Parts: sequence; C-alpha cells; structure tokens
Amino acid sequence: MNIPKTEYPRIVLVGGGFAGIALAKRMKGLPVQLVVIDRQNYHNFQPLLYQVSTGGLEPDSIAYPIRKILKRLDNMYFRWAEAESVDPARGVLRTDKGEITYDYLILATGTRTNYFGNDQMRDFALPMKTIPQALNIRSLALQNLEEAEYTEDQAERRALMNFCIIGAGPTGVELAGAFAELKRHVFPRDYKHLAVDEMEINLFEGADRVLPPMSETASRKSREFLESLGVRIHLDTFVDTYDGRLLTTKDRREFRTANCIWTAGVTGALLPGFPEGSTDSRTGRLLVDELNRVRGYGSVFAIGDIALMRTDDYPEGHPQMAQPALQQGAHLADNLERLLKGREMQPFNYKDKGSMATIGRNKAVVDLPGYQFGGFAAWFIWMFIHLMSLVGFRNKVVVFFNWVYNYINYDKAARLIVRPFTKKKRKETQYAGK
Repeated sequence: MNIPKTEYPRIVLVGGGFAGIALAKRMKGLPVQLVVIDRQNYHNFQPLLYQVSTGGLEPDSIAYPIRKILKRLDNMYFRWAEAESVDPARGVLRTDKGEITYDYLILATGTRTNYFGNDQMRDFALPMKTIPQALNIRSLALQNLEEAEYTEDQAERRALMNFCIIGAGPTGVELAGAFAELKRHVFPRDYKHLAVDEMEINLFEGADRVLPPMSETASRKSREFLESLGVRIHLDTFVDTYDGRLLTTKDRREFRTANCIWTAGVTGALLPGFPEGSTDSRTGRLLVDELNRVRGYGSVFAIGDIALMRTDDYPEGHPQMAQPALQQGAHLADNLERLLKGREMQPFNYKDKGSMATIGRNKAVVDLPGYQFGGFAAWFIWMFIHLMSLVGFRNKVVVFFNWVYNYINYDKAARLIVRPFTKKKRKETQYAGK
C-alpha cells in the first residue's frame, strides 16, 4: 500500500465515520504513524441523508473529504481502500489494495443494512445508509412521479405514488415526514395535472409505537405529528414479501407500491478474522471491554457502532448513534496517548446528551436526561445542533441557506434526476410460492 516504514508505532484506523474522525483529529503531535483506511474518500454526515433522499440538500452539502479534515496531521496517511479481513495473529489487515501490518488496529467500520434474512427486501427495497443509496431513493421517487404523469392505468398510477417505509425509527420517521411535506407543499406545484392528493405515505413498524428507542413522550408526539401530515402508520406490523410492486405483511394485507424503502435495522459491518468469542452473533458487533479493546486482543480496538460494550447502565451496549461514537473516538485517542507514555488507560464512561428526531416543518421531538419535549422549540434545537455538527464551514453555510430558502418558499430545490435508477427485475422463479 506504499506506506513508508517508521520507527514509530503504526496505528491503522479503518473507517472515516463519526468515531474514526473523532479519534484521528486528536492524534496530532503524537509519536505515531496513523494510517486511515476508508472505502470512500469522504466523511458522510448520515443524520441528514434523508434530506438528500427527498431533495432538500445536495450530497456535497453533507460530505467532506477525509484528507481535508485531517490535513493538519503530518503523521497521517490516507488510503482509499476497502478493508476485507483481519489476521490478528500476524497483525495484518487485508484490503482490496493489498495488506498492511499494524502495531495497533482500530476498527470504526460502523454498520450495514440488516434485512433479517428477507431476501426479497434485500433485492427490491431501497436502503439508505450511504449517499449513493440516498440518491437512488431521490431518483426513483422522481422517476415514478414522472411515469405516473403519463400512465393511463389508475392502479399502476397509485402504485407509483405509494411510498412504503419499513421501520419507524428516527430515519423512517424523518423520511416519512419529509415525503409528507413534499406531497403537501412541493409536488402539487411540480405536477399540476397529477392528482397528488392520491399519493400515500405508509410507515410500517413491528413494535407497538413509533420511535421505539426514544421516550413514550417522543413517540406519542411523533405519531401525532406524522398523522397530522397524512402519514398512515401501521404498528405491530411486520412486512413479509415485496417483489418490486406488491408488498404483503405477515397479517396478509397487501400494498401495491413502486417505492419501498427499508430503514428497519442494521447489523455491525464486521470484518472476517475474529472468532465467535469476540463477536455478538445477534447484532454483528465486536465485544469490547471498558477500554474499547476487542475481547481477546490487546492491540485491536473497536469504537462506534461496531463496538458492543456492556455496562451496568447499558447491558445491551451503547446506542448506535453519533454521540457514543464521537465520545468513544475521543476517549480512545486519549487512552492511546496514555498507553504511549506508559500510563494506565482509563475506562470509557458515556455521557448521555439526549436524542432527537425531526418530523417536518416546526415539528421535532427531543429527549434530554429527565426532560422530553416537542414542537417548534425541539425543531429549532434539532436544526442548530445538526448545523453545528456538520464538518466544514462551507457545508454549514450551504445547508443553512438551503434551510432558510426551503422554509421561506416551501420548496426543495434539488429535485433532479441526475443519475436515473433502475430497479432489479422481478425474480419470478426465485420467489415462486412464497
């Protein structure tokens, strides 16, 4: 991989997400060689992906080059490569660009979409974990509306205008709210000769409430907000099959839709090479101790969503959100400095700063320790925190002016089909009889 030899310890970091970037930024001045590996050359601000999917923002507003973020680190080497496996016994990481040895390996690989064994959903539903996937959703939604303009088949037209979102966690709720606002404020002006009021937004959730990870107050308010926007919510409902046009639930209800978006779950983006005792089979996450060391390995660490640290307060691990990832990244950087200086490393202690979700214009919910609220104040706080969390001054300015423009004009400017999306063909034989 053309990394020069060094007398300093080599730290290989896999992943340029929240956890990885938080760690790397604190390595300035340390006597180490830091090698950062990611399959993308940019950091992606995932909390705003849904706005790319619904035309509110262009993708370059929420992405920032990793090399630029870490440009002040003289001891850093970035390699655009995809990690494939780990050989902990030899201290080697294998990538599609070759092998690299390490003294310390830090895995911040995050998560990937979990379809829970549902092959049809994997083949025909659209996930939303990356910028290309968000653009796929935007393109498909707009393509289907264009097609609905000229189709003469009423049933087909309704299918093209039916949006089914699987999973009512923060991503699903935010996506449903954004599509509902497009239906109310934007699409009637763009498609004047189309009966946009026939457009449906269906939100499916297997639990008995929306936003299961958040408080009862947040769940109740979110449901009220969504229903006021016209979203149809289906609780205690599990999706069974989807062939690209027909979606069926476990209780045998059917929905004709050309727009099925999967936000129902994630699993750890685990690299091969670790034995069963180092991983959690249910979540696909690496088991780590209070120092973020992978179980059984003194020189391998995991941070962020891939790391499962069980504590008394979090027996199932920390929530897979930005804050735990940021805090773990910063804490491990401090611990590595202690390690290099021969001092004792300190255990990680997560400080819960709360969680939030936005449903639409002037509508959001916020859970703070001991206090929950919703409405305009929550929406304003959500906007401010997300704006300040973006990487890069330019991105902050661009997003701010986009939000102001959208708020004043009830408009979303990025309604472009710049890269048409083609869904997979229906696999009749594979799913026959299901």
